[in-house]
Amino acid sequence: MSELKLPRHIAIIMDGNGRWAKQRLLPRTAGHKVGLDTFVDISDACIEMGIEYLTVYAFSSENWNRSSDEVGALMELMSKGITKYEPELVKRNVKLKLLGDIDRFEPKYRNALLGVQERLSKNDGMTLCICLSYGGRQELVHAFNELIKEGKTEITAEDVERHLYSAGVPDPDLVIRTSGEYRISNFLLWQSAYAEYYFADVYWPDFNKDELIKAIESYNKRERRYGR
Repeated sequence: MSELKLPRHIAIIMDGNGRWAKQRLLPRTAGHKVGLDTFVDISDACIEMGIEYLTVYAFSSENWNRSSDEVGALMELMSKGITKYEPELVKRNVKLKLLGDIDRFEPKYRNALLGVQERLSKNDGMTLCICLSYGGRQELVHAFNELIKEGKTEITAEDVERHLYSAGVPDPDLVIRTSGEYRISNFLLWQSAYAEYYFADVYWPDFNKDELIKAIESYNKRERRYGR
């Protein structure tokens, strides 16, 4: 890895848990459980590599339209999973940022997640951003409404950025999507304007450090011109 130029910020659309489970004649929740293990493994790999920021798309604003059983299972899995992962994040000096409309979560899950975020807030190692109840359009509407409340009549890019859920986090350099799908699914619409995209053919539960390195190797072959 030493010869590779590392992206400062990697963002990942963790897609394919349900299809991974279906291929194995398992319930969708089984795919989500293995997907959580993959999330931990990839987070650990990014910490070891020296990635400064990692953002993962864990639960979209559209995911609320899934069955109540699946939504409930996801809420419990995420809150318990992140709480269980907390000691390792403390040990590795990781800061946690939750991005999205967290108020929509049931209080017990919301409070558990916010508690972990607060306890890790003084850490200054890698920043792990988890997008929960997140949508890029929703994020922009939220920012515009905050600016209306401020009485803004002219809006600059800087104004918008300070009201994004990700305020203070640099834009992603590399966005990875798993499962062989070629779309961005309402993810970081503002922030990824000049990001490089990499689409992996494997489902998220099968994504591993080797696949991550492939994505970074592909990133290293790109010339980023930012319109110049």
